[in-house]
Amino acid sequence: MALSHPAHAPPELWGGFECSTVRLGARFRDQFVETGHADRIADLDAAAALGIRTLRYPVLWETVSPLRSDTCDWTWADARLSRMQELGIRPIVGLVHHGSGPSYTSLLDAGFAEGLAVHAGRVAARYPWVTDYTPVNEPLTTARFSGLYGHWYPHRTAQADFLRALVNQCKAVLLCMRAVRRVTPQARLIQTEDIGKTFSVAKLAYQADHENERRWLSLDLLDGRVGPTHPWHARLLGLGIARSDLDLLAEGEGAPDLIGVNHYLTSERYLDTDVQAYPSSLRGGNGHYRYADAEAVRVDLPAQKTGPEARLAEVWHRYHRPLAVTEAHHGCTRDEQLRWLHEVWEAACNLRRAGCPVEAVTVWALLGAVDWNSLLVNRHGFYEPGAFDTRSRPPRLTALGRAARSLAMEGRFEHPVLQRPGWWRRTGRHYRPSLRPGAPQEKGQPLVVLGPKGAFSNEVLRICACRGLDTLHVGAVKDIGDALAPPAGRRPWAVVDASTLELSAIAARYPGATLWAAPYTAKAVAAACAAADLPLLSFTSNLVFDGSTGPAHAEDAPSVPSGHFGVSQAQAEGLVAQVHRAPLQVRTGCVMAAGEALSLPSTLHAALAAREFPPILPPGITSLSYVPDLIHAALDLLIDGESGIWHLANQGEINWTDLAERMAGSMGITSRPLTWSGEGASNTALTSIRGFMMPSLDSAIERFLRDRSTVPDEGRRQAAE
Repeated sequence: MALSHPAHAPPELWGGFECSTVRLGARFRDQFVETGHADRIADLDAAAALGIRTLRYPVLWETVSPLRSDTCDWTWADARLSRMQELGIRPIVGLVHHGSGPSYTSLLDAGFAEGLAVHAGRVAARYPWVTDYTPVNEPLTTARFSGLYGHWYPHRTAQADFLRALVNQCKAVLLCMRAVRRVTPQARLIQTEDIGKTFSVAKLAYQADHENERRWLSLDLLDGRVGPTHPWHARLLGLGIARSDLDLLAEGEGAPDLIGVNHYLTSERYLDTDVQAYPSSLRGGNGHYRYADAEAVRVDLPAQKTGPEARLAEVWHRYHRPLAVTEAHHGCTRDEQLRWLHEVWEAACNLRRAGCPVEAVTVWALLGAVDWNSLLVNRHGFYEPGAFDTRSRPPRLTALGRAARSLAMEGRFEHPVLQRPGWWRRTGRHYRPSLRPGAPQEKGQPLVVLGPKGAFSNEVLRICACRGLDTLHVGAVKDIGDALAPPAGRRPWAVVDASTLELSAIAARYPGATLWAAPYTAKAVAAACAAADLPLLSFTSNLVFDGSTGPAHAEDAPSVPSGHFGVSQAQAEGLVAQVHRAPLQVRTGCVMAAGEALSLPSTLHAALAAREFPPILPPGITSLSYVPDLIHAALDLLIDGESGIWHLANQGEINWTDLAERMAGSMGITSRPLTWSGEGASNTALTSIRGFMMPSLDSAIERFLRDRSTVPDEGRRQAAE
């Protein structure tokens, strides 16, 4: 099978919006609704602006005919596909995406395949110019989650139901393409599947073999390979699958024109009978042995056996059909998202050079995804950004989007964070220590972290280390010039001025403190960064507002400082903006961290723990910024190339009495009421017109209290010194 364009040329860059419509009981979850795309046709223009000319896009059975099979509403699809034509985008049309069809059918319905085929024929007749189809996304994965594990409708947990759901979907693919080709004879089937691999200890080799045979079942069925000699043929018949369905598929009419490989970091598994070495959530068994089912990337395996390149090569050697990576996404911090996309892209390029026809890599979840960390089962609103962050209005281009644009237009992209491998390639990721010597890793360009030694600077450095970001810690402002002019090859790529975090921590306790030098210190740092042409991330406080002007304050609200500290922070913002062309200035709520003893939340917690109740708490409503959330969000914005004023606080607002009572309740203290002076209460809480980038206030308080209970008092005292 020849490459469609020269092996030395990079693959194409495709795109896709996470579009799952999944039934959970009697309710449906629609990712287009949850990411906002359902009401935002301009997202198509944004994708086109990245240089994407091929887009995986749905015309789902569930949305066109939700109530009756003979009633169709094409309004939404007409507008989107028409706009894609205008933009020169070629759609790969999906008909169900992890779904079980509308409410009047299911994956176990004997009429599912024929019903979806009717929908396919209607789509083809309405859009005859569409030539590429994925009638059913990831049929094996969908069958497992719906028929074997019970996560999705019809919530079954039996082999027979799993296999019926799988065969129904594969039969539907064949019948759909038959219906489409009556209208569009040249239509192509681009069949997607999540491709992983299972590894194991020797005792569980038979279980790994079973799972490694099963992973090919959807593609084998479609490719006409499941005949009498296939290892699963007898099992399928024995569990009630109709011979006529297997015979139909064995003719090979459903063979893909291109196989779309979806591969995630959790797609590869490791089975181990030593269950005590793994978290309890990974422990299970098969009725014969109890074992842990762990992520293979967290086990000591040779690097060449795992990852996208190994899995793509396996698919090629088995089927010898053109390939594409049809989903490349990693829900993590921005640096790790970039590293994953880079690894997938490099895998595709390497295989192309070796003669394997990997036609494209798809930047998946361009608009991010909601609650996929729980396979959509939990409704927590957990959002993972993609090339765009839909928490901003309109959706904001991220560093991942900039990388996609560079790949589409130039076939390559660069960023300093790529100088270090992803966490799945770094030491320290294993559930138990690796016996294999780690490959030496050269340090990359550092991120300069400015701030005195203490809890807050230490937390910034700790988080950077967790994210694989090399750092250079500068304790005093007077040394910043030397740090920005290092030996060749170690030039910093940005500066984080964390020196004001400690000041912000104590500001709620001493808002009248005079900090006359702080604005000029901030200006000096900004000037040094400007002279070195380096991005700058700095922090100021919500006390640039005195709280007298009403509800929570957004970024565009005029500063009306509260006390001497607030005045100094407002002055610092102005001076920094004067000398640096594009600083990223983050306003925080009252900062708090588990390992510090300076902030009002920390001193309040310490007093409660000692049963020393403060009789009077400060008046007013405020925002809180839990430092781990704050630093992660700020670093993501820095990597994204953002600038200007951003408000980063945990979503919500609270007064100090409520916070004290919540802390007391969590500690089992109910014996004495807490009071505050409500006279002249102000509101210095933060809101945002740029997007809420941090978790909820409830989540932050819960984690602050949990994490604080694990830090010894001595550690907090040392951090405060």
